Amino acid sequence: MNATIRAVVRAALVANLEVIGFQKGYHGLLMPESHHETLTTRSVSGILQRGGTFLQSAREKRMVEKEGQLLAAGNLKGLGVDGLIVIGGDGSLRGAEALHRLGIRTMGIPASIDNDIPFTDMSLGVDTALNNIIYAVDCLKDTASSHDRTFVVETMGRNCGYLAVASALACGAEYALIPETPYDLAEICRNLRRRFSEGRDNSIIMVAEGTASAQQIADRIKDSIGFETRIMVLGHYQRGGSPSAFDRILGARYGVAAVEALQAGESGKMIGLSCGEMKLTPLEKVFAVGRRPIEEMMLKLARTLGI
Repeated sequence: MNATIRAVVRAALVANLEVIGFQKGYHGLLMPESHHETLTTRSVSGILQRGGTFLQSAREKRMVEKEGQLLAAGNLKGLGVDGLIVIGGDGSLRGAEALHRLGIRTMGIPASIDNDIPFTDMSLGVDTALNNIIYAVDCLKDTASSHDRTFVVETMGRNCGYLAVASALACGAEYALIPETPYDLAEICRNLRRRFSEGRDNSIIMVAEGTASAQQIADRIKDSIGFETRIMVLGHYQRGGSPSAFDRILGARYGVAAVEALQAGESGKMIGLSCGEMKLTPLEKVFAVGRRPIEEMMLKLARTLGI
């Protein structure tokens, strides 16, 4: 997110606009007397390589309620804010849409490592998370091959298996277990046994957290065929680290596009990446569609490669 904030600040200052940053997101917005700061080029200097956001983030339950939304809108008006740029997932974007309905000009930027936000080919942070997973699994494969083990690797993805299937394709994993596709663990165990008989005595299985826990899968494999099976739960490791080049450039594009859209009078919309271009979609339409599915092309590729 830092690349996006940096781009917002620099693009706004070029247009002679003042930028205020709210610390911890909506939490800071609801407590503006102590949780906001004017942002300058100095504020965003040297942050491109840092993961996360220097403004920090926090869940704010009050933004779900009308009372909290009215308070946020009143605070923004009291500060003389003409437009609000919101970076985040479903909850953050719903807050932006609510403020838009209360007369605050808002622009949303999709940021969710699940890559499940519709009307954008890629959400901010997905590529970095995927690269983190690939690095971890590449290291893990050295241990798997040295000790003849099966490893079950759990990725984030409560309702979307994008990270699991994409990382399986990129890492050469044997299987990807995701919420979108049913799987037969008995058949997987038979194939693992066959691989072992052929001399291929190590395997990697990627599993999205919404499908099952890595420990559950590992225990069932061990009980079924007796293989020594280990797990690795990546957890919040996926969210950290220096952002990839792709995410830095995408973040910059999102930030500049958000400033330009607000200047053009747009509001209540989300900026998305579509076929290489920045496209605007009304937030109410984003929510009406629901979660973005994994591309059929990717699922077909996984099936073709036997994953």
